[in-house]
Amino acid sequence: MHEFDPIRYEKLMQLQSKGIAAFGSRYEVTHSSKGVMNEFCEEEETQVSVAGRVVSLREHGKSAFAHLKDRDGKVQVYVRRDIVGDDNFAMFCGLELGDFIGAFGKTFKTKTGEITVLVEKFVFLSKSLRPMPKEWYGLKDIETRYRQRYVDLMVNDDVKETFITRSRVIRMIREFLDKKDFLEVETPMMQSMVGGATAKPFVTHHNALSMDLYMRIAPELYLKRLIVGGLERVYELNRNFRNEGISTRHNPEFTMLEVYQAYADYEDMMRLTEELVVHLCQNIKGSLQIEYQGQMLDFTPPWRRLTVYEAIENALGIKINEMQDIEAIAVEQGLSVKELLDDMLDHKIEKDLVQPTFVTNFPTILSPLAKSMPNNPELTERFEFYISSQEIGNAYSELNDPIDQRKRFVEQDPDHVDEDFVRALEYGMPPCGGLGIGIDRLIMMLTDSASIRDVILFPQLRKEKVL
Repeated sequence: MHEFDPIRYEKLMQLQSKGIAAFGSRYEVTHSSKGVMNEFCEEEETQVSVAGRVVSLREHGKSAFAHLKDRDGKVQVYVRRDIVGDDNFAMFCGLELGDFIGAFGKTFKTKTGEITVLVEKFVFLSKSLRPMPKEWYGLKDIETRYRQRYVDLMVNDDVKETFITRSRVIRMIREFLDKKDFLEVETPMMQSMVGGATAKPFVTHHNALSMDLYMRIAPELYLKRLIVGGLERVYELNRNFRNEGISTRHNPEFTMLEVYQAYADYEDMMRLTEELVVHLCQNIKGSLQIEYQGQMLDFTPPWRRLTVYEAIENALGIKINEMQDIEAIAVEQGLSVKELLDDMLDHKIEKDLVQPTFVTNFPTILSPLAKSMPNNPELTERFEFYISSQEIGNAYSELNDPIDQRKRFVEQDPDHVDEDFVRALEYGMPPCGGLGIGIDRLIMMLTDSASIRDVILFPQLRKEKVL
């Protein structure tokens, strides 16, 4: 049987024995803590009804002060025995940190200058049966903060601000794209075929249809079907699922923005990326120069551009002119070309890309959905962009040739060709630019957060051991 804190449980029993509802019902709140401060007038008393969690309590003989915390901050309330009566005053003084109450009264300013509510009546709203942590910042087990996010939010205002900022960022992204005449859409999270990226999926089973389905790893192929259908400008802020590792940069469930624009190419997507991120920096941070984990980042456009060949040259100190040069290095190291390129990007190139940088012209072998460059079929019109040594986004001129697309699908995996997507392309897809941005990583930059877990309310964790 679960054991409550004995002192708090005893106080709960006392409340209930007196007929007091320890877990109350609806309460009319007229002012938040911020509203109390904003509407205060020394010349005229204001009647207010406030509510919140008790985070401090001080008794002074026949009176008592408490601070109530709500979503906007804290407001002080002042209770006097001669106003509320002996029983209510005793009940107020018996409150514990973490309890919720509602209080009605008039505002005034104390001798120390703090705007306060002189309570005429109050009501118990919810009893806290667990004590609030005294030194949450001092906890060494940071996983506990992620697992008990409700307590983390309760006592750490900077954590709450991070998630308020996250909500603002997502709202701004929507407003930005809506103003550019993009249409927000929704595509399936459960898919019969895995596509749009290379990753290990989560598998589920649909009983009624008697078939396995895959949690999407990317919405790309469905969004491009909409371009075929004539929607021309679409975006989706979507949840993706990849059954892979967990780290400070990876969570198996994460948020992506994907944008597709007909009659555009990867150059248009670069401009859109710069414009969007600059817009967010200006509105969230108030500057294009921001500090992230001790590094000063400058988002002033135009951002640096670097081809994949140039990035490899910088990393190895070897001149790269064509794919044959890369193939020779792969042979020397006993790797396939794809393995070499993946290793170079993840471990040698990425670390040097601190300032916002577009890495362009990816080899076709790494880009099965991107259009080849007109003058060099070994390379594609694709870029990834990096900030603070992290890949934040990926974009390209979309491959709209169904014959070439089928060929690349077969080369990638002949047993899993998305025939419906190829069929869609056979109806004709206009030239198109596509862009994907990792929202969680972008918000890490905008909130100076070291780990992706710091910007996801409930990150995936190992199952908790119950003692």
